[in-house]
Amino acid sequence: MRIVEAARDVFGEQGVHAPLEEVARRAGVGVATLYRRFPTRPELITCAFESKMQDYAEAIEAALANADPWEGFCWYIERLCAMQAGDHGFTDVLTMTFPTAPEFEAVRDRVFSRFLVLVRRAKEAGRLRDDFVPEDLPLILMANAGVVTAAGSAAPDAWRRLVGLLLQALEGPGRGVLPAAAAPDQMLRAMGRRLARSPGV
Repeated sequence: MRIVEAARDVFGEQGVHAPLEEVARRAGVGVATLYRRFPTRPELITCAFESKMQDYAEAIEAALANADPWEGFCWYIERLCAMQAGDHGFTDVLTMTFPTAPEFEAVRDRVFSRFLVLVRRAKEAGRLRDDFVPEDLPLILMANAGVVTAAGSAAPDAWRRLVGLLLQALEGPGRGVLPAAAAPDQMLRAMGRRLARSPGV
């Protein structure tokens, strides 16, 4: 539908906090029509990024299919960060939660459970540092999102340097003690706040 296609374009260019008036304008409909079809912003976001979430789900399976767990882990992190860099909206989506979209969240939950398998394999292979925790993944994605947004078109590949630095830091054995990781509920609250700050519906 035109509204979803327009939302995909606008969110991809400006992020999911983009004005919904711009989405309506590009779709050639009135704002009231958009609001009737999508009463809340999360509903529009989840419809717009449904196919991207499928790509997200396929990426973890590709990573797990790699015979080398560490290579699979590195490829997966790079793939997610590349998906963020190529789509400003997906940059936001990967670091948010959508409690009112159970099917959308179900995909995220399945991917996360498969990511835990990838992490376990990489640790068992002795290549991922032992103190890496699952909550470090959204932290990495938040950091990458910040670089993608801040660097913009002036340095569009700056995120690649960040990811390279992070992956080298994650390779085992760890060289020193890390500060305590955020608790799972803290990261969930942080991801929830990113959507709550969004203006409009």
